[in-house]
Amino acid sequence: MVTGDGGVAAYVIKVGIPETTGDRFAFPSQKTMYGGKRIAAGDTIFLFASENEGGAGLVARGVVTAAESVPRRPGIERQTPRVSLSVRRTTSATRPLGRRELRPFDAWDDGRPETELNFKLYRQATNKIICISATTAAFLAGCCEDG
Repeated sequence: MVTGDGGVAAYVIKVGIPETTGDRFAFPSQKTMYGGKRIAAGDTIFLFASENEGGAGLVARGVVTAAESVPRRPGIERQTPRVSLSVRRTTSATRPLGRRELRPFDAWDDGRPETELNFKLYRQATNKIICISATTAAFLAGCCEDG
């Protein structure tokens, strides 16, 4: 997928990650928002350990090795699309970046990557997969070992 600004799509998942030092992760039936349902194998993904579950924010960058849409449950009219993912870590985060660091960025139309992350991840604090802009992906890459 190509984003509106000409870059290749990248994603963020905010979820409970009990073992943040692993090389491979499986995330079954994850809620998607902000274009997250379009995630596919080969896409770049940044992993945020959810503060709602004791995590501290950004822990790694990875590549999606498998993505599968979860079928909607019959009889429920409004359902958030869900996806099951497998991810391989490619690098680790080198600096803290979570709710505490992003909270000051609340001018929703300022175009800053920190603001995009604060809005999409923490305005509604549920765990989720989101699509991010190329600018925000570059910002997050700069927070990881090989930038």
